[in-house]
Amino acid sequence: MTFGPNGPWYSCLPGCVTRVPCGQGRHTIRWEAGALVLPEHPDAEGEMVLAALGGEKAGCVELAEAWGRHTNDLSMLAIGPRGPADEIAVSWDDVASAAKASYVGSPVGPPGGARMRGTAGWARLASPPRALAAQTARRHKQVQQEMERSRRRASDVLSLLALGYGFGVRLVGQVAAAYADRLDDQAEGGVSVRPAVVAAIAGRLAPVAEKWLGIDPDQVVVSLHSGPGWGSAELTGHGEERRLRVVLPAGWLASVWACGLTLVGRHLIVAVEQPGWPDATVLGLRSPGAEPEPLDVHGTVGAQDGPADAPHWEV
Repeated sequence: MTFGPNGPWYSCLPGCVTRVPCGQGRHTIRWEAGALVLPEHPDAEGEMVLAALGGEKAGCVELAEAWGRHTNDLSMLAIGPRGPADEIAVSWDDVASAAKASYVGSPVGPPGGARMRGTAGWARLASPPRALAAQTARRHKQVQQEMERSRRRASDVLSLLALGYGFGVRLVGQVAAAYADRLDDQAEGGVSVRPAVVAAIAGRLAPVAEKWLGIDPDQVVVSLHSGPGWGSAELTGHGEERRLRVVLPAGWLASVWACGLTLVGRHLIVAVEQPGWPDATVLGLRSPGAEPEPLDVHGTVGAQDGPADAPHWEV
């Protein structure tokens, strides 16, 4: 978990809660202080051990495992919500339907024996050489493992989206915080971190800039700031060449955007000076090129149109 100079990235975020399918009913899952909590499963680790020994795994526990698998998944920056206007269209019925469908039919045949293509179609070799049989079995196992990883990932992503906007934002925040100090690394699959983080900030800053200045989102250009200070913002060009060029630290995505602090009182928020919930002090720009002003802000939940678990801040 990444900590900034004034505390952890989630210091300005309240907890959020939802109900999820578990067993024959629904249980509460809660996010608070950077962690997923299962109130109705006080011994979740023990349940995982029993499940590994052949017992049935509770739905809440499966969700907690899925969450843990993706807190360092860079692709969640692209999959997760961009702002309160995004509608989460995945329901728990969709998750259940997809889980059933993933087990119906398989393009992979049973292990053992090799197959060859002939004029009469597929035909099983009567007595495949031992080396070929072993190679086929290994390849079959690899394909099965890859299919299982793909199935599990698809199930994870659907389940995480079904948790709703508040959890989606907090997961993006956790991923962004995990990579804020690792911009020159490569994530799983050889994905470069820096361009993925830039794209994630740009995709979330652009609609905010449109509300702030009335500028076309396609005219917003983002780059990453390093070193002391918060960065810069300036307007350049005219007409079709007009650009809002914003330079922000990678941590902005977690400490500002994920906390719902992007635009407060017609100010673009560029940094958090004194974090806290429901009261914080932030730095806000009234216009591009201006010096940021310290603002004392107060947060509420569910006070405006939009997701019930999205924070709303006022000066």
